[in-house]
Amino acid sequence: MKSEKSQEQAYALARDIYARHKVDTETAIKQLAAIPISLNCWQGDDVRGFEPPQASALGGILPTGQYPGRARNGTELRADLDQAFSLIPGRHRVNLHAIYAETGGRRVDRDALEPKHFAAWLDWAKSRHLGLDFNGTFFAHPKATPATLSSRDPAIRKFWVAHGIACRRIGAAMGKTLGTPCVTNVWIPDGSKDTPADRKTPRERLRHSLDDIFAELLNPAHNLDSIEGKLFGLGSESYVVGSHDFYLAYAAIHNKLLCLDTGHFHPTESVADKISAILGQVDQLMLHVSRGVRWDSDHVVTLTDEVKALAEEIVRGKYLKRIHIGLDFFDASINRVACWVIGARGMLKALLLALLEPTARLQELERTGDYTSRLALLEEIKTLPFGAVWNAYCRRQNVPAGAGWIEEMKAYEHQVLSRRREARGDKRK
Repeated sequence: MKSEKSQEQAYALARDIYARHKVDTETAIKQLAAIPISLNCWQGDDVRGFEPPQASALGGILPTGQYPGRARNGTELRADLDQAFSLIPGRHRVNLHAIYAETGGRRVDRDALEPKHFAAWLDWAKSRHLGLDFNGTFFAHPKATPATLSSRDPAIRKFWVAHGIACRRIGAAMGKTLGTPCVTNVWIPDGSKDTPADRKTPRERLRHSLDDIFAELLNPAHNLDSIEGKLFGLGSESYVVGSHDFYLAYAAIHNKLLCLDTGHFHPTESVADKISAILGQVDQLMLHVSRGVRWDSDHVVTLTDEVKALAEEIVRGKYLKRIHIGLDFFDASINRVACWVIGARGMLKALLLALLEPTARLQELERTGDYTSRLALLEEIKTLPFGAVWNAYCRRQNVPAGAGWIEEMKAYEHQVLSRRREARGDKRK
């Protein structure tokens, strides 16, 4: 009780301090509670999915680490997500990949997937009042090497076009069932390890494939189409067919969402700077928030300067209703469920910091040319008592404030995740 009282006193003091800067902490808390974050399901099982083993699953994505407790099926993965949501304030979403279909052990290839193969996910999401987002899985498949939608082989392109069409229909079914639009995203790994002699033709084939995928008109109240580029990847160091520039032009012409993955750009690029530039021409954005470290694009999100800049640009530009925020990382070296909690809480902290910024005052100083005061105020607000407001928000959302969630996470690991290790005979390395 004493601790709770001291926390309430800390929040009251913080509220008064922010009020001196004409910032209402209650309004900021209310706004934050309305922002959903889409948790990436693939963090929970190392991007393995539930497909039966394939003879030649080339072109996959490989997380590093062998921490015990990986989810092995849909029941375990959903239980882990439930645990994560119990430690994350607010009401959020889950971002699925096509490889998380549950087909009862039957082999259903990706071009034949249907909404019924995600019935368990839909039932679970509906019972918890969660939204779902969706991604086509254009990798880890015998037909994914060396290319998918830009393949020279018409039969390969046809297969992946059919997969893209199936994914859109699944996304639309999810959105209709849950009453909230599903963002259905397309990302492909097509590219060249060494310098290509022809950059044009693969991109022409990709454009035609996308045209075929998007030919069917779907209700935007149920499904929102998104396309995602990349700077480079393993095996595509010299050339990526679906680059950022390619998809930016396609999204602007065809009225699609552009997905910006914060780990898919050069480390010195500011993704935050791209937001206002793109939203002047494109209606909505999907963000896959990640943390790039050198050449690896998918580390767990933390409260870095880059993430704070992203949140600041979203709030300053009044873009909250035009941007969909999801997480995208996979780390098998630490507790996988904790990764979701760390990443989501980090993103939410960045958004709260942005909502607590005296934006109107800063922009007024800028309009009047008082750049000295603008810079000085930007520095001063860095030391305002943000933590007390964050803790108050967590308490109101009935999740642990501060580091209190760590002990709950350790208890879940002891009671649930460690038993999976014992059942599999895993040994922690």
